[in-house]
Amino acid sequence: MYPEEMTKPMRLELVESGVTELVTAADVARELDNAKGTAVVLINSVCGCAAGAARPGYLMAKEALEAQPDRWLTAFAGVHKEAVDAVRARVPAPPSSPCIVLFKDGKPVTMMHRSDIEVRNAQGVAGVLEAMFREFCRVEAKS
Repeated sequence: MYPEEMTKPMRLELVESGVTELVTAADVARELDNAKGTAVVLINSVCGCAAGAARPGYLMAKEALEAQPDRWLTAFAGVHKEAVDAVRARVPAPPSSPCIVLFKDGKPVTMMHRSDIEVRNAQGVAGVLEAMFREFCRVEAKS
């Protein structure tokens, strides 16, 4: 487990932007079990590709895109073990952190693994998310 003083700024970067933090398996169940619509989950991490690409790209996508998931969620690997394990149990892929998983009606439909994130900058991650959202999420009308 990582120390709170180390991870708190990395967690708050997302939470203060309106992302729901998943701490327990019950949190994951509440958001994904019997869920209708779409939810995107960022498994956060202390690594450089999380800081340089995953978190900022995730937030760029949250602010800039017309096609949006219904719920924005995050759990922190090495901090929220119970929640991370519960998310990973729903994904038929090897564990990866950071990673970004898009769920539709509670089922995973697509994912960016660490290997997909670490070769991109924040704009590249946002671009991949934009394509994911256009395919699987509703489009918001801009006013």
